[in-house]
Amino acid sequence: MVKLLFAGTPDVAVPSLRELAADSEHFEMVAVLTRPDAPQGRGRKLMPSPVKQAAIDLGIPVIESDPSEPTFLDELAVTGAEAAAVVAYGRILKPRVLEALPLGWYNLHFSLLPQWRGAAPVQRSIWSGDSITGATVFQITEGMDEGPILAQSTVTIGSHETAGELLNRLAQDGSKLLAASLQALEEGRIDKVEQPRGAFEVAEKIRVEDAHIRFDVPVFAADRQIRACTPNPGAWCHLALSRRLGEDDQLLLHILKAAPADIEDSRTPQALSAGELKIGKNNVWVGTATEALELLEVKAQGKKAMRAADWARGARLPESAVLR
Repeated sequence: MVKLLFAGTPDVAVPSLRELAADSEHFEMVAVLTRPDAPQGRGRKLMPSPVKQAAIDLGIPVIESDPSEPTFLDELAVTGAEAAAVVAYGRILKPRVLEALPLGWYNLHFSLLPQWRGAAPVQRSIWSGDSITGATVFQITEGMDEGPILAQSTVTIGSHETAGELLNRLAQDGSKLLAASLQALEEGRIDKVEQPRGAFEVAEKIRVEDAHIRFDVPVFAADRQIRACTPNPGAWCHLALSRRLGEDDQLLLHILKAAPADIEDSRTPQALSAGELKIGKNNVWVGTATEALELLEVKAQGKKAMRAADWARGARLPESAVLR
């Protein structure tokens, strides 16, 4: 039996924590390492991370210290951990920390390494139009996501799947992959395989400004951008009631769900210019560089999320309204 430390922070790490904690035959979960409580909501009240809350529910001791602090190694030693499982922890682990556990640190990464190393592999795979992605369990080394691989699993990306939906699916599937990999490692039934060298895409973090929707691109590109940025940081654009209005006259509009319009549907407008809106009885379309994009769910500035058609009806948009 391996004395195991778990390191993670957001919701997507919770399935792996629960899966490993339930396997008392192979693992003794000695502690959970997570980020400190952070302010959330309008009241900015300090709230525990989803992983911390799950650890409390499971009765597992929690460590919130920064691994870069000089006292961290002492805290780690007290746990008696021999190995660590890491899922979306959110901090860089320095060599002295990686060397502190005799059996090493192992990460569940949501891509088919070595492709999409970095912070946003799921989002970047959707944005790039990949049809297949997956999860990888690998040993953490000093290089970013470059360590030897224990196991991988693949999934097909749904044609309308958002980053949030895909990430949740990978989190569930990946939790079982991580547990099985560490079980096999503990029993000596798995060999680590070095990652191939070469030039591979890096999954850079998606910033709020990156999520500003472009409509001067083909419809498939706008669709990918929206799905990749949903739910975080959230795809957005500006609503202007007239092309002649300046930036001060624009309103923020989040696009929560959209899809390329059905070109076989007689209701679908043709030849809309980029950003031009067309409002139907039950539909809202916006022009791109090619076919129209149908808006399905939106959130206007200061309003709640709603069906795009309901929003447009209530907003009483003029024919001159555009998105940009």
